[in-house]
Amino acid sequence: MSPYDSPGTQVRAGRAAPLIDGFGRTVTYLRVSVTDRCDLRCVYCMAEHMTFLPKAEVLTLEEIDRIATAFVALGTRKLRLTGGEPLVRKGVMTLVERLSRHLAAGDLDELTLTTNGTRLAVFAGDLARFGLRRVNVSLDTLDPALFTRITRGGDLGEVLAGIEAAKAAGLKVKINTVALAHDNADEIPSLIQWAHGRGCDMTLIETMPLGEVEADRTDQFLSLAKVRKTLESFWTLRDIPLSTGGPARYVEIVETGGRLGFITPLSHNFCEACNRVRLTCTGTLHTCLGREDAKDLRAVVRAGADDAGLIAAIRAAVDAKPKGHDFQIARGGAPAVARHMSTTGG
Repeated sequence: MSPYDSPGTQVRAGRAAPLIDGFGRTVTYLRVSVTDRCDLRCVYCMAEHMTFLPKAEVLTLEEIDRIATAFVALGTRKLRLTGGEPLVRKGVMTLVERLSRHLAAGDLDELTLTTNGTRLAVFAGDLARFGLRRVNVSLDTLDPALFTRITRGGDLGEVLAGIEAAKAAGLKVKINTVALAHDNADEIPSLIQWAHGRGCDMTLIETMPLGEVEADRTDQFLSLAKVRKTLESFWTLRDIPLSTGGPARYVEIVETGGRLGFITPLSHNFCEACNRVRLTCTGTLHTCLGREDAKDLRAVVRAGADDAGLIAAIRAAVDAKPKGHDFQIARGGAPAVARHMSTTGG
């Protein structure tokens, strides 16, 4: 008998009423951090010397499967695996294979993953085989020296090889780039051209005040409204109604033929249509990225709750989902929330 076949994992998909928060928004998108660990140390995401969680505090793969399956039963149609770096989690392909049953059953529209790309060359084939159709790859520069500095030791070549392997496996690749005023601001147009030239969509992201890092984020904050205005000085940007389930607003760039997304938590928040929640690798459910709201689902599961108890705990948390986040960035100010993005999950 597989460990997944224990009585506690028998939540059935598609049986329960949908998850609707107190403001009438239906939650259909779950992001799951499978680990807080990462093989890079990006300066805007992590402290250089991180203390990672002990194994006992991290959900087992079976626990992740059970909680994710409960969400699918409650109407979740999109499931994204994140980290840290999800592909460094031992046995993660077992989890991917197990979750793919919801795709096969028609209970899930999409299973996808966000990665830094360093291990994508190893796993791209298996990801495609288990039903993934696209992945997001975080990439902030094509300059090898700058990449090494931003990631504190990363190898750009590994990431580029991973992207090519993903494409060869039939996966669509979207590039996620954090806009950094003093590092890659001038490189953004060439990054866009590079991505679009390879058939990859791209999304730009403003820095977010999450977790204590050594740098003052005000020095690196770059408004994407300003970036868009710059791009419009030499390209034609047409707004399009594309939605991939997340917070990005998309345009098509006529001259490159590609799509560009903007995620703007600071210059223009995206809370009014928020359809997503996040499960950390410790089993904490956050219904808002920018609030310290939390529901400990690990405690619920490990206390022996049956499926009805788990679903009730999820409903109670989503019902209390706040109307919006409180992100703001000020010189010398504390982060909006203390937890790091690597812990929260992508």
